Amino acid sequence: MPDRLLLDVARSADRIPEAVLRGFFVCAADIAWTFRMGGVRQLERNLTHVFASEMRQAHELIDNRKLRRRVRRCSRQGMRSYFAYFCEAMTGGARSEQQLRARIRGMGGGFDSIADNARQGTSSLIAMGHQGNWDYAGYWAQFEVAPVVTVAERLANAELLRTFVEIRERLGMRILLTGQHDLTDRLRNALHDSTVVVPLLADRDLSRHGIFVHAFDSTIRVARGPAALAYDTGNPLYVVNLYREKLSGQRKKQAGAPYGYVCDISGPVDVHKFREMPRQEALQAISQAWVDLWARGIAAHPQDWHMLQPLFLEDLDRSRLHDVPDGLRSRMDDKSFGQ
Repeated sequence: MPDRLLLDVARSADRIPEAVLRGFFVCAADIAWTFRMGGVRQLERNLTHVFASEMRQAHELIDNRKLRRRVRRCSRQGMRSYFAYFCEAMTGGARSEQQLRARIRGMGGGFDSIADNARQGTSSLIAMGHQGNWDYAGYWAQFEVAPVVTVAERLANAELLRTFVEIRERLGMRILLTGQHDLTDRLRNALHDSTVVVPLLADRDLSRHGIFVHAFDSTIRVARGPAALAYDTGNPLYVVNLYREKLSGQRKKQAGAPYGYVCDISGPVDVHKFREMPRQEALQAISQAWVDLWARGIAAHPQDWHMLQPLFLEDLDRSRLHDVPDGLRSRMDDKSFGQ
């Protein structure tokens, strides 16, 4: 996604009709999908893991042609969802409270629990992936659960980073940035000092020191933050999956948009049963527990998963991997690995 385009959209958000912007981004998504530009091929490799795993669990013979067609159809939806996220993220500050609150709703087995925690003064952690529109979810959470403190990736383009942060802060979120040496301590303090929700995008590790877990009959490396903070602080850990839904009736009118989002909250993960383990083993087990919940949500709504980067171990640059367990390293050295 060109940085200049995003900046121009953010500056013009209150002057260009939203329907025009949506149509433009849909066309851009279709062009990228048609010519497999950007991360489309990687998105399709990631989706192949999801669908192939689903077929194996159903004891279904994997027909590669059928699998490729299914992946290709889903990747088109995925690119439209991905581009829609950027359109909405850069223009969120120009939308009214009524519009934004009508565009997202909460549900799931953990929804009542996390809201009850906030009413009782207990902060909660959330592990989530690059799925749906997490900025809308952050805005919605301050009304339905608690104010949000979260982490944004530090971008190379300082102006774009500043714009993203300003929009999110305007939506009521407190933003910390990756790369700060005291980031973990600041998150711990946020959880302790007031009642907040700390959602962390964790399905891809940016530190190169994440935790390897099993997902979709393969291995991925996730950020250690959700597990480490839950283990160290004792705060409950939930999992969120976000996906789009078509709106109708009064809600569509209030939203001023044809689509909204579902914030599906699972958990909490029972962290306490891992507290007798050595810390590293506990973090591994906690991470696997939240990934199991998250993966079920991805399998149910793969069209809104915006993972356009290498994620599965077969696609990662092995020369850049750190802290790889010996057993996993042996598997990777096997000549049949990834075939």
